[in-house]
Amino acid sequence: MSTTTRIPAAEITGLKGAAIKAVARKMAGKVPDSLGVLWHHQGVMKDSMSIGRKTEGWHELDPNLASYAVMAAAATIGCSFCLDYNYFVAHNHGLDETKVRQVPRWRDATVFTPLERRVMEYAEAMCETSPTVTDELSDALLADLGAAGLVELAARVAFMNMSARMNVALGIHSEEFADACGLAPLAERPAVGSAA
Repeated sequence: MSTTTRIPAAEITGLKGAAIKAVARKMAGKVPDSLGVLWHHQGVMKDSMSIGRKTEGWHELDPNLASYAVMAAAATIGCSFCLDYNYFVAHNHGLDETKVRQVPRWRDATVFTPLERRVMEYAEAMCETSPTVTDELSDALLADLGAAGLVELAARVAFMNMSARMNVALGIHSEEFADACGLAPLAERPAVGSAA
């Protein structure tokens, strides 16, 4: 981790801890330091992980679009852990890495289709306080994705919003999952208010 968390990581112990560490190693190749932070409240950790695993079973939304949406949400909120981890996951799932690495600067990147841009615009709009999703954007995505796809998009972004905001508040940062795979660095998100 690039800096320390705001709550010191607890030692993950016992049979339950061993099982969680085994699952983490299988999914990420290592036990993230952040699990020690969440170990302080095992109910929150278990339920968050459970929801995260359940989102992987949703298939109304194209996997690339789902990846772009959650990463755009994470970039909007500023969660380096979420960006890094989802880049790593996209790589492991064989998604389009060229596009995935450009998500933090999607507005300036030329690699995205109009639909992909609408999905990321929607994700960002959902993360604003208060959300700024418009009827026009929702109508366009409803036509593109169908009702089930739009519901899934909203749910994925909402879950990422919860996860990213929790990580940022707890001081959980990138653990360089993508670096371990030799992936090119993620594109930098433009500074707020900067010209393209």
